[in-house]
Amino acid sequence: MPSALALFAHPDDIEFVAAGTLLQLQARGWEIHYMNLCTGHGGSVQMDAATTRTTRLAEAKRAAEILGATFYPPICDDLELIYSVPLLKKVAAVVRAARPDIVLTHSPSDYMEDHQNACRLAVTAAFAHGIPNFDCDPPAPAFFHDVTVYHAMPHGLCDPLRKKIHAGLYVDTTAVHGRKREALAAHASQKDWLDVSQGMDSYLVSMDEASRRVGELSGAFEYAEGWRRHLHLGFSSRDIDPLSDALGDSARIDSAYETWLSE
Repeated sequence: MPSALALFAHPDDIEFVAAGTLLQLQARGWEIHYMNLCTGHGGSVQMDAATTRTTRLAEAKRAAEILGATFYPPICDDLELIYSVPLLKKVAAVVRAARPDIVLTHSPSDYMEDHQNACRLAVTAAFAHGIPNFDCDPPAPAFFHDVTVYHAMPHGLCDPLRKKIHAGLYVDTTAVHGRKREALAAHASQKDWLDVSQGMDSYLVSMDEASRRVGELSGAFEYAEGWRRHLHLGFSSRDIDPLSDALGDSARIDSAYETWLSE
């Protein structure tokens, strides 16, 4: 059975930008796997760090349960997600446990370092899937089938220098938007935090609006998630696009983006 692994920074990141794609793959018989690399301990203005860690871990487990995804625990606190060998070994162990055909992760360029470092760790861990001499923590055997990495749209649909980012592939999440929203609602502790820290009047409404905006960019779907495909060299034997292949009419390749890439 093919599998997809979502590797993102914080509890609720997957629900904002990737859960719809996971659900669409699941509907087609794929196993789905779910990991937040950070505990989310910084995401509260009301609870202390220890209480926030415990609360957000329970919320993330509940969200993964709603999605029907295999859950992997976080490996560090917020803002401590550094591109380092010890953390890379832990992420590589998860990749080898999940044996994914597809890895979903953050945009390489996003508004905060945790997102960017999660992306770097995910990419290198995926690259190391077929390198037996790279030791992971805990030890796990390498595997040798193709892996394709896809990058989500960044927060605000732009990079840290405000340049707009366009997706190469749009996934129709309209049919699964309600379940995606239910999974996000499991992160109930985030309402006050996002209200105060990022001006999101309601994190659920903010996700609705962001998904609708990506749907508009797709030119085809009411709600959507956008993806950019990582270069295949070192990850797969040939240039493949398993996400598009798996989803068929529920995915739309942006031909203008592909033309721009080839110029």
